[in-house]
Amino acid sequence: MDLPLPILTLSAAAVAGAAVVLPKLNARLALSRAKHRSLTGHSKMSKMVARLLPFYEFDNDDFFRSDGAPPEIAKQRRDAFFRLARLYGERYAKGRHMTAEASSRISDLQFTETYRVPFQYRRTVREHLSTSAFAQSSSGVTVTDIDGNVFYDLTGSYGVNIFGNDFYKDCIAGAEKRAHALGPVLGPYHPVITDNVRRLCEISGLDEVSFHMSGTEAVMQAVRLARYHTRRSHLVRFAGAYHGWWGDVQPGVGNPVSPHETYTLADMSERTLHILKTRRDIACVLVNPLQALHPNANAPADSALVDSSRKGKFDRAAYGEWLRRLREVCTERDIVLIFDEVFVGFRLAVGGAQEYFGVRADMVTYGKSLAGGLPVGVVCGRKNLMRRFRDDRPADICFARGTFNSHPYVMMAMDEFLSRLASPDVYTIYDGLDEIWNERAKRLNDLLSARDLPVRVSNLSSIWMVHYTEPSRYNWMLQYYLRAEGLALSWVGTGRLIFSLNYSEADFAEVADRFVTAAENLKRDGWWWHNPSLTNKSVRRQILKEMIMRRRPR
Repeated sequence: MDLPLPILTLSAAAVAGAAVVLPKLNARLALSRAKHRSLTGHSKMSKMVARLLPFYEFDNDDFFRSDGAPPEIAKQRRDAFFRLARLYGERYAKGRHMTAEASSRISDLQFTETYRVPFQYRRTVREHLSTSAFAQSSSGVTVTDIDGNVFYDLTGSYGVNIFGNDFYKDCIAGAEKRAHALGPVLGPYHPVITDNVRRLCEISGLDEVSFHMSGTEAVMQAVRLARYHTRRSHLVRFAGAYHGWWGDVQPGVGNPVSPHETYTLADMSERTLHILKTRRDIACVLVNPLQALHPNANAPADSALVDSSRKGKFDRAAYGEWLRRLREVCTERDIVLIFDEVFVGFRLAVGGAQEYFGVRADMVTYGKSLAGGLPVGVVCGRKNLMRRFRDDRPADICFARGTFNSHPYVMMAMDEFLSRLASPDVYTIYDGLDEIWNERAKRLNDLLSARDLPVRVSNLSSIWMVHYTEPSRYNWMLQYYLRAEGLALSWVGTGRLIFSLNYSEADFAEVADRFVTAAENLKRDGWWWHNPSLTNKSVRRQILKEMIMRRRPR
């Protein structure tokens, strides 16, 4: 039977509509599946959860027994806490006073001082265990605070300090003397820049270089150039990876504006490779090689230690294979592969992560250590990606300049660093580097295991993180015991320990002994009391219950 014309017309329209809509739905579903199954991989959801999360604090009683510990354990913890507080008050008096005074006017310090521990505990901790933000000198692998306390430096100056404090002081001193004749004259280049560019191109294996004032700026420019030359809109970043504080690479919590041209996908995922193979709007892929230690997880900090689920494990072969497959897909699809080596560059190998993993990127960003201790950002890239204008479109430019780009003192400090990097004495430091630091991590883990302490370390060469083997709500207290033993930590606490490569065996042995002592003291004082019924899951459920009660009090 013949169908009426209107019905035929509607049927044809439905089929045509489905033909248009279904591919889009399939593409959107594939993109959603490629995201990591966590708040780390879903930026919009993470922002929604952050807005809903209610603030609450524990009173003096609940502070010491939030895990359901019996009264005698709570008393043991309370006595230990205030004993430690008295020690801090005596040992760091001057520094703590200066920190309290400075934080009233330095917003950066207000942030770091607030986010050292989970928020439920922070008021009591800030009141009694506040730390000093001031240091006055460094020597070898130690740093001395303004109260005269000497610490073994595990901060690594947030990645700057690869070869030791004295190395960088020498670089800066040499740079100041050599750049003095020109001074801070900006605009014309100091002649030393030609040597720096030549060596950077040799190290990176790329054609051209641009200079910037920070690692964040360098990454911004690399992404801008990738978008400019591919004429595509979106960048791909991987869940948990840090690429600076600018908007497009912070699509979730921490960014008041939601970027619309960022895909946050899962690291080491077949679904991610499928997205890269099938979408046509991706300009570039950003890789932070540091994520090899904790793929798809945010940079660890003690402020997030609500339980013991934090983990870290580095598999060089597996991550290297992932990068090789990523390289193949990016080449096939004309997607710009960018290695963000601002943090790790030159720590793993003279040629950075490219040499270490045996994979070449289209663009590489450097920073931190490259300028011998002075601030800098650098983009190295293929010639066809670095140009900021089009010959056939004179008004179509990709503008980027900065007043302090190529500052004479920075360029001279960079020359000092690169000259030393090429010297035989420094070059030999890289011989057997992984074996040295892997053995040291194993040695510390063996000590911790032998003493039945529920804490371990994992490492990517000389970059370490601390994780825990038994459920607990008080792991973050370890940072305060470590500081009491003379180990200097960054504001993220035990989340990241960064050793300079000039640590001798004797230096490391002392650090290991102090670490074990701090852990033993923490256990002795009852913070690692453990009820067999306590699990990471039950801890999270208890926190959820606390939040619900906060929003709907009885």
